[in-house]
Amino acid sequence: MTDILAEFENNADPEQAVSMKAYMRDQFPFLGIPKPKRAVLSKEFLKRAKKDTRPNWSFITECWERDEREYQYLALSYLSVVKGTLTPDDIPRLKQLVVTKSWWDSVDSLDIIIGEIAQRCPQVTAILLEWSTDANIWLRRIAIDHQLSRKENTDPVLLAKIIVNNLGQSEFFINKAIGWSLREYSKVAPDWVRDFIATHRHQMAALSIREGSKYI
Repeated sequence: MTDILAEFENNADPEQAVSMKAYMRDQFPFLGIPKPKRAVLSKEFLKRAKKDTRPNWSFITECWERDEREYQYLALSYLSVVKGTLTPDDIPRLKQLVVTKSWWDSVDSLDIIIGEIAQRCPQVTAILLEWSTDANIWLRRIAIDHQLSRKENTDPVLLAKIIVNNLGQSEFFINKAIGWSLREYSKVAPDWVRDFIATHRHQMAALSIREGSKYI
């Protein structure tokens, strides 16, 4: 697995790195490898990774400890490929990824991965409920959005409980997440979302209402 890390390093583009860093509001340094090129570079590596029966946490940790953001993207691509092998036992390690080098780009990939574990393993729901009241905004964002891809299989009681735990916030990333989760669920349950917004409008940020009402 060290080969793919060396491949990334050898394809660094300092000029491109400047614009990529600026786009991400200077949160992280970059190698300067855009997404299409990363996909080409990692194609064979990820193809082989599909055979893994357990995630290689040493590799993931090494990617996360490196400075440049592309290494974290590589770890997330790897986790997406092996997500079917993840179990509730992996949640503490995934939590550490959420709260380390946190920004929307990594967190919004991790919420899909963690949400998939929770769908297979209902005992993870209790953990996500705890996260929904955590002081860390990124754990709360994961909790709010972890059901995004479930459509008709969304648990509306859980969704409502988690959102209510996060009403009255001024934090952009929380209010955006609330709106996003409601917007996605409105595609299959518009009446439920309409009623939820009507009931809680006085506590909801304008951003959440606007996003949640987009399709209803």
